[in-house]
Amino acid sequence: MAGEVLHIEGSVETVLYKNSANGYAVLDLDAGGELITVVGALGEVEEGEILILEGSYETHRKFGTQFRAEYCEHKLPDTVINIEKYLASGAIKGIGPALAKRIVGVFGEDTLDVIENDPYRLATVKGISRSKCAEISDEARKLFSLRLIMSFLSQYDVKSSFAMKTFRHFGPDAIELIQHDPYVLCNDAVGLDFNKADSIAHDMHIDKNADNRVIAGVQHILKANAANGHSCLPLDVLVKLTTPALDISEKDFYKSYNSALDDNELFEYKKNEREYVYLPDYYYAEQFIADRIHVLKDFTSPEDFNYDSLIDIEEEEKGINYEMLQRQAITTAISRGLMVLTGGPGTGKTTTLNAIISIFEKRGDKVLLAAPTGRAAKRMSDLTGYEAKTIHRLLEVVYDNSDIPVFAHNENNPLDCDVLVIDEMSMVDSVLFEKLLRAVRLGCKLIMVGDYHQLPSVGAGNLLEDIIYSGVVPVVQLTEIFRQAKKSCIITNAHKIVSGEYPDLTRKDSDFFFMKRDDYGQAVDLIVDLAKRRLPKAYNYSPVDDIQIITPSRKSAVGTVELNKILQDKLNPAENGKNEYRGFVYIYRTGDKVMQTRNNYDIVWKKGDEQGAGIFNGDIGKIVAIDYPTQSASVDFDGRIASYPFDTLSQLDLAYAITVHKSQGCEFEAVIIPVMSGFEKLSYRNLLYTAVTRAKKLLILIGSEEKIQQMVDNNKRTRRYTCLRDMLKSN
Repeated sequence: MAGEVLHIEGSVETVLYKNSANGYAVLDLDAGGELITVVGALGEVEEGEILILEGSYETHRKFGTQFRAEYCEHKLPDTVINIEKYLASGAIKGIGPALAKRIVGVFGEDTLDVIENDPYRLATVKGISRSKCAEISDEARKLFSLRLIMSFLSQYDVKSSFAMKTFRHFGPDAIELIQHDPYVLCNDAVGLDFNKADSIAHDMHIDKNADNRVIAGVQHILKANAANGHSCLPLDVLVKLTTPALDISEKDFYKSYNSALDDNELFEYKKNEREYVYLPDYYYAEQFIADRIHVLKDFTSPEDFNYDSLIDIEEEEKGINYEMLQRQAITTAISRGLMVLTGGPGTGKTTTLNAIISIFEKRGDKVLLAAPTGRAAKRMSDLTGYEAKTIHRLLEVVYDNSDIPVFAHNENNPLDCDVLVIDEMSMVDSVLFEKLLRAVRLGCKLIMVGDYHQLPSVGAGNLLEDIIYSGVVPVVQLTEIFRQAKKSCIITNAHKIVSGEYPDLTRKDSDFFFMKRDDYGQAVDLIVDLAKRRLPKAYNYSPVDDIQIITPSRKSAVGTVELNKILQDKLNPAENGKNEYRGFVYIYRTGDKVMQTRNNYDIVWKKGDEQGAGIFNGDIGKIVAIDYPTQSASVDFDGRIASYPFDTLSQLDLAYAITVHKSQGCEFEAVIIPVMSGFEKLSYRNLLYTAVTRAKKLLILIGSEEKIQQMVDNNKRTRRYTCLRDMLKSN
């Protein structure tokens, strides 16, 4: 029965597809004479071996009934036929079909035992030397170790995909390490949830107040809060969270906590007589940022030089008159080692930035431009006329000896530039900025551009605001709205919102419209009608490419999850010949608009002759193909065609509707925003301001005037725990 959890066992008849990077496979399993198609993260699976599986049947539109395995235990084949088939499939490097036949001909059912425990007996087989025996033994040891690890973890209901990661990170000694400390599975390379590791530890009778458990629990709580934007937590808050969660006393907490401080597993920083606790990555990041900013700040011109003549030349060439603050920004950028250029929409940031870039290039300086997301980088390129890359692409992702993604550019391999410009700095988190600063050579000028009134980064920290308010870095804030920009009600209303004034909701002849709807159902109907019929008809907009619904939350009838399902059905309905894949939350269909929801350095993409890897949080694309034979989907991210195995599609959300947080750095021709009752925790000024400023030519607010006014009145910014501002001031 579909959906019912079942156990099946059988020998692998045919491997139809497998991805060695993540262990995903499609195969035919001979289960007592019945041939069953199995899909899932099965590890390094070979024909002839025995699999014990737990999962459920599902019906595929094209391929019919399949068994989706959630857990997998591998057993080596135990019959002569299956052993030969297993070895002939290439399971052990160095043994092909002909050699497999000869080995099994000599050792029969004892073949695998000989390979594992007495490999030099293989030298009695024609064509195998003693050196060949050693090679086969080494390869077999790796293979058998993986099987053992998968079998060991399956008894604790740990999915095969985590077993694969465990083997890749820890190697053959993984079981011994886990038995000593199951919380090692919580590290970033494996990523097992703390509660799952805690369940394993309980089965192993590890004391609840053991140091490794308490420290892992504290790290779990800090990671969870980092996901909510906090780079650290006050010690007193951490104690209150940890002791009930782990069912331990404060004495137990402090015993383990002090041990973690001694071993640099946690770090402490004192601010205003209060201790704040950091995970190592965030502590190192904020300390390095504070130190490096002070060093870069010192690389300024030896004396204040008058740059008016250079600016005058730019004015004459471009036919532009720069206002006083723009001239100040240009002068600061040229004369100082680093600066922040900030200001709201329509205040001339791009015009100012273009002048800065032009003057640097005339001086012979090499300028590089970057932004946090692909959309933001593309927008930067369109506005400036210069190539801009994402920060990740600029730093170039490579893999270290432990197969962990790192950046190629760092202190030892700095970026080749004299000036680095980073746009949309409000989106940049502390850890990413640290990596960027490590790649900036001393003497390179750093220009940070952003609007600190927007929402802070999705990642931990409050970087741009902390840098601005530390008083350490030169800041030029553009405030004058230029005449052309004043014609846009989107821009004028955005400035009203950020100043605490109510936007004008009465105009019917502008680019900013308000449509009153109090009923959720009526609001949804209006959103669909606008996106599918009215806006395409009136403005010739593409419902998928030009129109974006932006909503405060994932939840409720006007949250992203429900809206995406409705909009997908209306804008990209199921049709014969249009392939689709059913995921846990969404159905993914050819033609769907999608967004990547976390950084993934492993996804391979191609763009013409260029090839690379890595798709990052917030990247928006379109599914261009769903291929059943390879169990993968192809997604077009602005010309980069990325390949997604089906088991990674959960990293993609449908993106007909996105949250305000996910919309940062993007700009769309037309934006529709439901502003309904509810969402009290998300009803604040800079969230509304961020949403409104995503619209390029047309903005429609749907909901109640009272709710909009409530959001404008609420200027309480989301509080984030971070010590960066204090580190900058005290450095």
